[in-house]
Amino acid sequence: MQSTTKTPGYAKTKDMAYIAVFAVLIAVCSWISIPTTVPFTLQTFAVFLTVGVLGGKRGSLAVLVYILLGCVGVPVFAGFSGGIGVLAGQTGGYIVGFLFSALVMWGIERIAGTRLWVQAASMVLGLLVCYAVGTAWFLVVYGQNTGTVGIGTVLGWCVIPFIVPDLVKIALAVLMTRRLSPILRNL
Repeated sequence: MQSTTKTPGYAKTKDMAYIAVFAVLIAVCSWISIPTTVPFTLQTFAVFLTVGVLGGKRGSLAVLVYILLGCVGVPVFAGFSGGIGVLAGQTGGYIVGFLFSALVMWGIERIAGTRLWVQAASMVLGLLVCYAVGTAWFLVVYGQNTGTVGIGTVLGWCVIPFIVPDLVKIALAVLMTRRLSPILRNL
């Protein structure tokens, strides 16, 4: 007869499994892509869902694992790409921005909890942080490689076309977080 008591290592093993599964989810969502200057992907949706469902600590770790996998060359980024060169490229700041988004969401979760409106607001603030990090990075790298470009132009390429789709992704992430969180808590 098997014991139903959970061992002390059970929670850590479960955490590691969730972190791994959600890192893979972010990768899969990055592969669903429409190529443009900054590709349209479902990465932001996956990042918001990951932090929403797993919470700040585990969600941030899942985002970090995703980025580290890409750094070592696993093709987890948009267009089945990977390697440090992707992060050093023009759009690498948006990938790094995912981690800052997760950290912002974690901070807000610790301060204000996980009520629906708090989660939605933390996702919007996380998105703004991602936009800021990614746009600043894009400006620097593009300037070094191609030539100086204005902030208005970069916002037109890298932010403005993504605002409405990203807000839709946030709405979906909030809804799915509300559905999945109770299920995963009981596993």
